[in-house]
Amino acid sequence: MTKYVVVSGGVISGIGKGVIASSTGTLLKSLGLRVTAIKIDPYLNIDAGLMSPLDHGEVFVLNDGGEVDLDLGNYERFLDVELSRINNITTGKIYREVIEKERKGDYLGKTVQVVPHVTDAIQNWVERVVDLPIDGEKPDVCIIELGGTVGDIESAPFVEAMRQFQFRVGHENFCLIHVSLVPVVGSVGEQKTKPTQMSVRDLRGAGLTPDLIACRSSKILDPSVASKISMFCHVAPEQVLAVHDVSSVYHVPILMREHGVIDFFRRRLDLDSIKVSDASRSAGEELWKRWMALAGSYEHLHETVTIALIGKYTNLHDSYISVYKALEHAALGCGRKLQIKWIEATDLENETLKVDPIKFHESWQNLCSADGIIVPGGFGGRGIEGMIMAAKWARENKIPYLGICLGMQIAVIEFARHVCGMADAESAEFNPDTPTPVVVYMPEISKTHMGGTMRLGLRPTVFQENSENSRVRKLYGNKASIDERHRHRYEINPELATQIEEKGLKFVGKDETGQRMEIVELDDHPYFVGCQYHPEYLTRPLNPCPLFRGLILASIGGLDAAL
Repeated sequence: MTKYVVVSGGVISGIGKGVIASSTGTLLKSLGLRVTAIKIDPYLNIDAGLMSPLDHGEVFVLNDGGEVDLDLGNYERFLDVELSRINNITTGKIYREVIEKERKGDYLGKTVQVVPHVTDAIQNWVERVVDLPIDGEKPDVCIIELGGTVGDIESAPFVEAMRQFQFRVGHENFCLIHVSLVPVVGSVGEQKTKPTQMSVRDLRGAGLTPDLIACRSSKILDPSVASKISMFCHVAPEQVLAVHDVSSVYHVPILMREHGVIDFFRRRLDLDSIKVSDASRSAGEELWKRWMALAGSYEHLHETVTIALIGKYTNLHDSYISVYKALEHAALGCGRKLQIKWIEATDLENETLKVDPIKFHESWQNLCSADGIIVPGGFGGRGIEGMIMAAKWARENKIPYLGICLGMQIAVIEFARHVCGMADAESAEFNPDTPTPVVVYMPEISKTHMGGTMRLGLRPTVFQENSENSRVRKLYGNKASIDERHRHRYEINPELATQIEEKGLKFVGKDETGQRMEIVELDDHPYFVGCQYHPEYLTRPLNPCPLFRGLILASIGGLDAAL
């Protein structure tokens, strides 16, 4: 029987439920158990695909093309698993399923209601996820993160579904971690327990009892505060888990383990009853050794590498969380501590010089002082000229540059304008009537529906003939082809590819048809690379992305030696 660990949140959203859920999974995986994860998002959207990054953070893309919440990226990175769109449940998906069944007559004329029909649909969905194999077999443990905050109107059906689900699977197979905020207020920094007390009261009123209360605080939880939470929330002292701010998320599983979480799960979920092979147990022990080494290395790094990130959504860093993590993983792998200069692309443009010259010069100072430059994906025309100027600076001054999706298109537009003599080179995305469309709309993509209609998911990229000396190909271990995740509507115009290549910007990787440009690399430059796919979606703490590793190595002057 699969064990279920539900992670709920109280007081406010955004206090780290995703990191607690991922860390719990990492601890259980270190025991040799097979772990899967589900993220429940109570919003009415079918998926996260059409949400603004500034409103909801990054849209994460899975192998099957599912556009999902960024927490699934956390799960994949921490647990080193590959999930699918079914692992993300939204209110929109549930209601669509229920309404479709009602229209087909599956409810036999009954009055369709939230209870039992919607709550049953939620529970059935969870069980369908658990039926999907992990490492070839049914998972031993399923982590379920309940998005939002207990007490929200939109999350009520999911809370009720979990209340029912605990009886469907049995007490010994269901465990609940409630993550709550312990704010620090006043000049003396007093930790307040009342918000947590109220949050747990709401949770109990909904029929759920916390097995662990994870108390998030900016500083170490005072023992008297933990004792007070234990007393007023009706849990034993060992069920109060203090999770204070730490230097990196890689320390959270270690912090939880030191608090005895694994021993608690052993007793509460009878984990010893699960048969674990010697090979799986050894793999789990090796995972934990490597994780401890990773967290320890983070503390002892002194040399730094500075990367300028030129983006459209830099006011919310979660918009680029996978890019940040990929850079961090690559930097750690190269023995450097990462420093990022977050630069809003519009701040590099001449218009900013007129309205805010200080911000303009600060942005250019940050760009010019960086060891390397990255331009990640994005949509729309805002900030494009600033990105093009950044790419021009990187190309002319031999600064390592990595362009992802839009960033690759930016690199090609810049090269076409300033090297190929196409002064009016532009993307059809920003100027549909441009006379020189270097970037064009892909013919197979719908122009009437936006949701889920992009070129999405895991797709092959084939390295071209005579690319054996390509730095990118060497970074990928000289493979003939690679599989990476995509998310785009526009592509490099294949009719102009030959003209661009003749000037030195080579398309060393293309799709399986040979018509779609996937990887671009500049001759006679330390590292000027663009890719149409999103390599950041496959980064792992213990296995960095090759292209990000290449950027970091080039930025510290070690790429040629590493190749």
